[in-house]
Amino acid sequence: MPNNEKYTRIIANETGLKAWQVAHTIELLNDGGTVPFISRYRKEATGSLDEVKIINIRDRLNQLKELDKRRDAIIKSISEQGKLTDDLRKQIENAETMAALEDLYLPFKPKKKTRASIARSKGLEPLAGELLQENMTNPQERAEAFVNTEQNVNTAGEALQGARDIIAEWINEDKEVRAALRTLFFEESYLVSSVIKGKEQKAEKYEPYFDYEEAVADIPSHRILAMFRGESEEFLRLKIEAGEEDAIGEITSVFLKPYHTQEQVYKAIADAYSRLLRPSMENEVRAWLKQKADEKAIEVFGQNVRQLLLASPLGGKNIMAIDPGFRTGCKVVCLDRNGNLLHNETIYPHPPHKDVKTASKKLRFLANAYKVDAIAVGNGTAGRETEQFVQKVKFERDLIAMMVNENGASVYSASRVAREEFPEYDVTVRGAVSIGRRLMDPLAELVKIDPKSIGVGQYQHDVDQKELQKSLSDTVESCVNTVGVDVNTASKELLTHVSGIGPSLASQIIEHRKQKGGFKSRRELKEVKRFGEKTFEQSAGFLRIPGAENPLDASAVHPESYPIVKKMASSLNATVSELMSRKELRRKLDLEKFVTDKAGLPTLNDIMQELEKPGRDPREEFELFTFDDKVNKIEDVKEGMVLPGIVTNITDFGAFVDIGVHQDGLVHISNMADKFIKDPNEVVVLNQKVQVKVLDVDVDRKRIQLSMKDT
Repeated sequence: MPNNEKYTRIIANETGLKAWQVAHTIELLNDGGTVPFISRYRKEATGSLDEVKIINIRDRLNQLKELDKRRDAIIKSISEQGKLTDDLRKQIENAETMAALEDLYLPFKPKKKTRASIARSKGLEPLAGELLQENMTNPQERAEAFVNTEQNVNTAGEALQGARDIIAEWINEDKEVRAALRTLFFEESYLVSSVIKGKEQKAEKYEPYFDYEEAVADIPSHRILAMFRGESEEFLRLKIEAGEEDAIGEITSVFLKPYHTQEQVYKAIADAYSRLLRPSMENEVRAWLKQKADEKAIEVFGQNVRQLLLASPLGGKNIMAIDPGFRTGCKVVCLDRNGNLLHNETIYPHPPHKDVKTASKKLRFLANAYKVDAIAVGNGTAGRETEQFVQKVKFERDLIAMMVNENGASVYSASRVAREEFPEYDVTVRGAVSIGRRLMDPLAELVKIDPKSIGVGQYQHDVDQKELQKSLSDTVESCVNTVGVDVNTASKELLTHVSGIGPSLASQIIEHRKQKGGFKSRRELKEVKRFGEKTFEQSAGFLRIPGAENPLDASAVHPESYPIVKKMASSLNATVSELMSRKELRRKLDLEKFVTDKAGLPTLNDIMQELEKPGRDPREEFELFTFDDKVNKIEDVKEGMVLPGIVTNITDFGAFVDIGVHQDGLVHISNMADKFIKDPNEVVVLNQKVQVKVLDVDVDRKRIQLSMKDT
């Protein structure tokens, strides 16, 4: 069976999707299709699969390809040893997991020196075989025949020990034994944690795990990662415990036959378990726990990053942005509606300078001079104090002032991207610019920063960094293409994440823009160096050209569908522009008449939605938010208070909420709703405005416990 057919069958069985959906998706992926493109513009082929399902198919496809690659390597290795039988080949070809494959390969895997290999070199393998035979009646007597001082076998006891070493290795390499123990360890073992003696004080933050155990099958990811971090910092000692009697019983039931020489084989079983199988199973369980925890943490982090990237934009406004500070002052920048830096200077409204009068005068002057519409204040050190100062300034025009999450702004300000954009300015100016641009368009600014630096999620630095990067890349690509990109104003970083583009082509687009003065139509994209037909197919629908001669160039309608739209307009004796602007015309269309072999009703319905609101931004409308002006520091927070807050981070165990006191409070999952919930994402999203009730305040430990109930 060709591999694609095999992969289709396996993935369809695992996911419950139709085989044709999986087959077409695999075909599109193999043909170079990106996830956003397939999801948006190939709905007929996939049965309208969303990005999550397409990513799952892609990732499982890659796993199966890796499995087959390993399968081929194993077959080749055993074949070169001259030990590949038809039955063994069949077992290898039918193995469905990497663990099953490795179990089959284990007896043939090249080994370093082992106790069993030493025993074999002493000629003791025949004795090991005889101990497993039915007619062995006196092992001690039979072992005497294998005493050989030249081979360093000096006694019958040494001969039996060597034979047991060989049997122990056979037991360890028995695929049925390993399968039985794997089931026991994965279903019935416990992760046990204890504090390393003498480190109790330094390990205080891991106190819940000083004497702790939890079933491997049930332990949530955040506790796994917490304990693993405690172990890596050498505060905790972890082990996987399964009942030894149960484990020995499993091995015995599989391996020990009624006619075996009970005492010798039983000793070999006990040795095989304690010396070989238990460490191997423990390593497998630990690796599985880590993988499970990583997957969940990466999922949570990806969800948070997505919500942050798709936060509501204020839009094209003239912005004054302030990067707050006490001793070094507050850096102030003014930006035009395109985010270009117009002016910068520093004010000192806080101690030790406390020059409030001069600072207020400067802000009023700048607001008038640059026709400022809104003020963005970073939420870091002195952020709340600066926001309150700004609120008291008597501006001559109505302005909104908003605190902006500045996580990662310092990373941007010191980055190559920032240095290239503002080579003549220092990091404080660049940081303030980033804060202002985040208010205007969070997505366009945050794509310039490594998502890991944004500061949302749990234990993101402890997880598999390659998998994290892959997930975050998918998330950023999805967000950018969901919103769409103005090809004439987008930064290189934003263009890089457009379907089919990448960093090299993004640079070419920027260069073409500089030379030609911008794109007037999507067709002109093909004039960019190395911008071929495949790239055009994958990217054109996500690239917008506002003000283009063809109004469809500013929409999400793909150029391949332009003839359909023209046909729709012609059927009503109208132009495309009239069809887009007049709802009564669109209502007259019978979509069934425009179905083709490539464009079915899903595509036609998408086209109609775009014609109604061309290039519509899918993000929520911007909403102004302010903190309680009576609560400025943690000492002001009292039990029982109900306060406005904004969700800054979401984890497995709850959500962190900024209430404006420089210390986020925790709403534990049990306090998020009046009903039981499994996942905080059922209740909140990042940047959501919420009302919270203060349950407890620990000023010394800087901990605030909050509730979303009874608010």
